[in-house]
Amino acid sequence: MLRIEKIPIASIYIPTERRKTLHPETARLLAEDILENGMKTPIQVRHDGKRYVLVEGLHRLEAARFLGETEIDAYLVQARKH
Repeated sequence: MLRIEKIPIASIYIPTERRKTLHPETARLLAEDILENGMKTPIQVRHDGKRYVLVEGLHRLEAARFLGETEIDAYLVQARKH
């Protein structure tokens, strides 16, 4: 079962390919929704040595950053095995 952890936003690495999918307006609108209703679904990250790597939740992460948050709720998941 996955456990929610508080992760420092500054320690989350966003892979370049994933970063290209960011739509700033979507993140801004999501930030407004988070202010009104809270964040309903934690992001997903995997641990990669000294940092965390974003797996899912780019717009939620950017919305939290936009709101000035320093930590975010996240599920810590295992790296995919090829």
